[in-house]
Amino acid sequence: MHFGMTDEQRMIVDTTRAFVEAELYPHEALVERTGHLPMELIREIQSKAMTAGLYGANMPEEMGGAGLDTLSWLLYERELGRANYALHWTCVARPSNILLAGTEAQREKYLYPCLRGETWDCLAMTEPGAGSDLRGMQASARQDGDDWVLNGTKHFISHADIAGFTIAFMATGEEETSRGKKKKITAFFVDKGTPGFTVRDGYRNVSHRGYTNAILEFDDCRVPAENILGEVHKGFDVANDWLGATRLQVAATCLGRAARALDHAIRYAADRRQFGQQIGKFQGVSFKLADMALELKAAELLTWEAGWKFDDGSVTDADMAMAKLKASEVLAMVADEAIQIHGGMGLMDELPLERIWRDARVERIWEGTSEIQRHIISRALLRPHES
Repeated sequence: MHFGMTDEQRMIVDTTRAFVEAELYPHEALVERTGHLPMELIREIQSKAMTAGLYGANMPEEMGGAGLDTLSWLLYERELGRANYALHWTCVARPSNILLAGTEAQREKYLYPCLRGETWDCLAMTEPGAGSDLRGMQASARQDGDDWVLNGTKHFISHADIAGFTIAFMATGEEETSRGKKKKITAFFVDKGTPGFTVRDGYRNVSHRGYTNAILEFDDCRVPAENILGEVHKGFDVANDWLGATRLQVAATCLGRAARALDHAIRYAADRRQFGQQIGKFQGVSFKLADMALELKAAELLTWEAGWKFDDGSVTDADMAMAKLKASEVLAMVADEAIQIHGGMGLMDELPLERIWRDARVERIWEGTSEIQRHIISRALLRPHES
């Protein structure tokens, strides 16, 4: 296994980092202060991202994306992850990979407009009574002639306020399994403006200011059968096939923010003097830096290995769970220690550390909580020994 970057990967890293520092960092204070990302600013940065070839980089080249392999894509995501999440997700958008599961007609209607920057997608799974237990969802869809009628509520739905459509996962029946009855799930495209589909403001969030969440309500919302993504009752198959890489994306963006926090801590430890010397000379600080660098390196290696195995076709759910778990927990540790090294200054909004510290908290919850990741890993370890 080769651990160095190719010339192309180095170019991707350098180009993305330069873009982030020049085009995203200057707007972080505005988004943090207002909790809002003006559409005119989105369009301005979006245009520059397209010119730089950074927009939709996760998509195949023949569809207008950059056609990056998974490892190169994760390196790109790490650099974007250094900036405020609302800025890099909204302005340098990467349409959800699940859109590739659609028919050509669905791609024409939903995927390609996202790649052209005309709209955004959003995924609706989580409900007030069903978070980690997706099989417990209550929102449902029933067939009525050639249509399906959707009812129920989803919440914590990211950026649904600007999305032109949602992919809503709905219970469409039940099946008997060895562990009792389980709900069958189907995924539906639902266009904003469809009668019976309402998008309401969500909750104020301590993490990722400017990156909004919404509550979606379906009240006898009627959609045609052609809006089914994948097959009826096979929504989980679609999700498992196409959303696994999102855990690697979370891991990569966590690495970017952790690296930025560590960079600040190293510079401060080298510049700040107390008791006649650099504070980095004191073991209380230098050992923190060593541990931060060590844990970050371990998280990077887990993430890069999972990306390499993803392209090799040998990645497992446990590989991706390990990467997401380690990277998200390392980010929390590095952010906390970086603030400790800075002392009171670390909590002032003149530095990005207090934001990175706040933002870190949600990473251990969304895209599968840390407990769910540990369940996936332990299940993989014990499965060969089940009787």
